[in-house]
Amino acid sequence: MLSLKKISVVQFKNYEQKQWLFNQRITAICGPNGSGKTNLLDAIYYLCFTKSYFSRQDAQIVQQGKSGLRVDAIFDKDEKEHELVCIIRENNRKEFWADGEEYKKFSEHIGKFTCVMIAPDDVELITGNSEERRKFIDTILSQCNADYLHWLIDYNKILQQRNSLLKASAENNRLDESLLDTMDEQLSEKGQLIFTARKQFTEELIPAAIQSYQSIAQKDDGININYDSQLLKNNLLELLQINRQRDLYLQRTGFGIHKDDIEILMNQQSFKTIASQGQRKSLLFALKLAEFEILKKQKGFTPILLLDDVFEKLDAERMHNLLHKVCMEESGQVFITDTHAERMEKQLKAIGAEFQLIEL
Repeated sequence: MLSLKKISVVQFKNYEQKQWLFNQRITAICGPNGSGKTNLLDAIYYLCFTKSYFSRQDAQIVQQGKSGLRVDAIFDKDEKEHELVCIIRENNRKEFWADGEEYKKFSEHIGKFTCVMIAPDDVELITGNSEERRKFIDTILSQCNADYLHWLIDYNKILQQRNSLLKASAENNRLDESLLDTMDEQLSEKGQLIFTARKQFTEELIPAAIQSYQSIAQKDDGININYDSQLLKNNLLELLQINRQRDLYLQRTGFGIHKDDIEILMNQQSFKTIASQGQRKSLLFALKLAEFEILKKQKGFTPILLLDDVFEKLDAERMHNLLHKVCMEESGQVFITDTHAERMEKQLKAIGAEFQLIEL
């Protein structure tokens, strides 16, 4: 089991300097909007992933008007304590340490201390474009398989180079076909590896997500989820060769795993166009809980679960079912935020949970 015992932050978002100790498996964090509830969860996430859940750039998480930050924590994993430290120096140099050893590459840390975040804007996973759903799959697979992360980095680098070559050939009216052939072979090799991993992964994810949805909603609502990829019918090298003239005309690569998606239907119609807010949020939780289950199975320990403002747009029954599932049926550490301490206490007591309450 993985658990967080203590975390300290210096100049992290709205916190000048703060430390928290955690003494229960379930921690409820309550306070008005703007008090820093989400920022505390993000600090935990930051130490698990070496980056913020909400901000693309590290500069956006440094307290306004300040230079540099520090986040450090004590985790307990398999009955052994581990100290994680992240420092951003005043010159913006970023350092990440685990048990006194500095990482040469941040990617080496991914998957060692797993956590799953569920936040209000995550509904984009359901309603947004395909990039959101690919990112969801890639984040999980990168934690389970270090090779996958390298394949993905290589694929995106080659894709960028291929697109640059297509654009340059149009501008110069001259194409280096042998170079394009080489890029097609390289892109195909990495793409096929990624496709195979995603296909195998979704075969496990989809049934788990549908089961979780039924547990939360207490009905299936005619939900159907499919992995959609151009590579299901053709291998990537063939697709690239067949569509080369089209790519040259458009100056970009139109086929590959960067077009993959997860298709979500309800009664054979597009889920995001007809589903209610409660159904959307229930499916979001279902996908995230499926992620949680897969990580637990693949890594051999239970991830930390971070639930940010999850009660909004959920009726009482769905809320009760969700809390019972994550707090009572699972054994992992859970952090939950809410604006109303009374509501939080009432819900957690109703399911018989022991918890620590932090009011900000």
